[in-house]
Amino acid sequence: MSTTQHQRQHIDTILRTVADTEARTPAQNEAGIIARSWRRCIDRYGLDPARPTPARYVPGATLREHQDQADALLQVARAGVEQLYRQVAPLSYVVLLTDARGIAVQFLGAKSDQREHQRTGLYLGSDWSESHAGTCAVGTCIHERTALTCHHSDHFSAHHIQLTCTAAPVFDPHGQLLAVLDISAYRSPSAKESQTFALQLVKTTARMIEDAYFLQRYGDRHIVCLDRSREFVQINRRYLLAMEEDGTLVAANTAGRKLLRHHGLPLPEAGEARPFQAWNIRDLLDGEVSEVLAIPQHSDDRVQAFHTRRHREIHFATLIEPPRRPGANRSLPRDSSLAPLEALAEDDPSMRDTLTRAARLRNEPINILVMGETGTGKERMARALHDSSRRRDKPFVAINCAAMPESLIESELFGHEPGSFTGARSKGMKGLIVQADGGTLFLDEIGDMPLQLQTRLLRVLAEQEVLPIGASRPIKVDLRVVAATHRDLRELIQAGRFREDLFYRLNGASLRLPPLRERADKGYLIRQIFAELNEQRGSRVRLRGDAMSALLAYPWPGNIRELHNALHYALATCDGGEVVVGDLPEECVHGQLAHPGASQGQALSTATGSSARPLHQDLLYRALCRHQWNVSAVARELGLSRPTIYRRMKRLGIVPPNQQPAS
Repeated sequence: MSTTQHQRQHIDTILRTVADTEARTPAQNEAGIIARSWRRCIDRYGLDPARPTPARYVPGATLREHQDQADALLQVARAGVEQLYRQVAPLSYVVLLTDARGIAVQFLGAKSDQREHQRTGLYLGSDWSESHAGTCAVGTCIHERTALTCHHSDHFSAHHIQLTCTAAPVFDPHGQLLAVLDISAYRSPSAKESQTFALQLVKTTARMIEDAYFLQRYGDRHIVCLDRSREFVQINRRYLLAMEEDGTLVAANTAGRKLLRHHGLPLPEAGEARPFQAWNIRDLLDGEVSEVLAIPQHSDDRVQAFHTRRHREIHFATLIEPPRRPGANRSLPRDSSLAPLEALAEDDPSMRDTLTRAARLRNEPINILVMGETGTGKERMARALHDSSRRRDKPFVAINCAAMPESLIESELFGHEPGSFTGARSKGMKGLIVQADGGTLFLDEIGDMPLQLQTRLLRVLAEQEVLPIGASRPIKVDLRVVAATHRDLRELIQAGRFREDLFYRLNGASLRLPPLRERADKGYLIRQIFAELNEQRGSRVRLRGDAMSALLAYPWPGNIRELHNALHYALATCDGGEVVVGDLPEECVHGQLAHPGASQGQALSTATGSSARPLHQDLLYRALCRHQWNVSAVARELGLSRPTIYRRMKRLGIVPPNQQPAS
């Protein structure tokens, strides 16, 4: 069969399968996974199987950002990836490690085949997200959260049907997707069963990487290892549980989380943006915490048998590298200057990685760009960087480039001489840049700065001097700039609305803040902000459990800023000494808006039945009101396109005020 005929047959198979599955849900096996993915490619992403999808690569600077974000994992995973490559290289496989967005951040393959690797996309920096590449091992693994083989014509794009690719997910200690490990080959037997061993090998290596990351992340906690076999408990390390001194469980590996669920201790499923539910080791094992902690001291082989409380199963337990007691190593004193940074997060892996980089950068003479959705705490991060640096005793000056009128930004930033323009102050004014001399200048929403002022700011950063309006001599300044944005500056550069040279001046290093819905330490943030507001009000109000549960379940489209406002509202309106669920804003209890981090706008897109429509009509209406009927802003909040918002409005009968008939 010729290549063209093979591709045509492949396209027909996809279209026929998608048509056949219109009225039913595909089976929960690998064939069903592939069929679901084909259907997403057509219905959700608008891909065409007849149109080949060539390899796509992110720019070098973007790749470095992705690698920086995955730095902690890459350090742990390197040995596992290299070991896997040594095993599969003789069979002409390449190995890719991608981040949770499908960008290849590590690659190992034969140098002699580099041109073929780059042509096919099996190379560093390639984008294997399902929305671009179609059905493929990496992209479909990210969406389905399960290991799979995408063999030859399983791929959606005819560009990839010569490949066989096998991928497995790597989860963090809270069940959030960290990365995907993939092996791929250009030539392989036609039977998919030929990849069975490859699938097991990749799954085993992914689990090794995942557990190594777990052990590094919780090396300062007691780590309990459980297994059904005494002989293998110290070697296999199947179930890993990290716990505090009192037995409180703070994290578990994937197998450990399954064990807890099996014994009636429910936890968030993999991919759910909810925090780890803190149980105690006593809830799982029929024994005291002291017995578990005493295993290394009182057992010759460091293994002890326990029954589980619910199913009475026998598990053998050991401790892995128990932490040093306080004072055991006085040569490494805790750096108290890092306290402002450490207060920003508790037990969220993504935030801890970001804060580790921030700690390294806090005294470096480079400008920093902080990125993240609106309300994720970018100014808090900037202030914490300042307060933990050697500049802490100098000014921290913040300006919101989006909130200040364009006519005032120039004089506010650069200052002016007396009488330099109509309306100028009689004594002149020292600009914010000069006021920040010796300290930190925080430029929030830098993407909204007018182009002409971007040119002047670039000159300030390049020459470290400011020329006030109407002045003849510049003023020397010593400052560090921290800029922040929720926008894609590279898109603005391509649109001619942001200077590329200014971007590189500001982006000496970048820090990305995750949205609140994706953070594993939401409970910590809720308690922290609630305590701060209590202190400001001079009150001692308690947050009751039902209110906390509602706050944890809400997706927080407005992020930390919305959380702060909701808690402020609850404290202001509660009756008595505690906040209950009825004291929270209505949307926190009933209006759980969909968000791309949850399910690609699922809540709005599934409003097809009459019973669901009133709720979604109310949610969309509230979002429109909140953004003064700015459809672009609502689309960004809900993770949908503007045309989709307009279609939803039309279907739900929502009419903007300026289009309603006069009464």
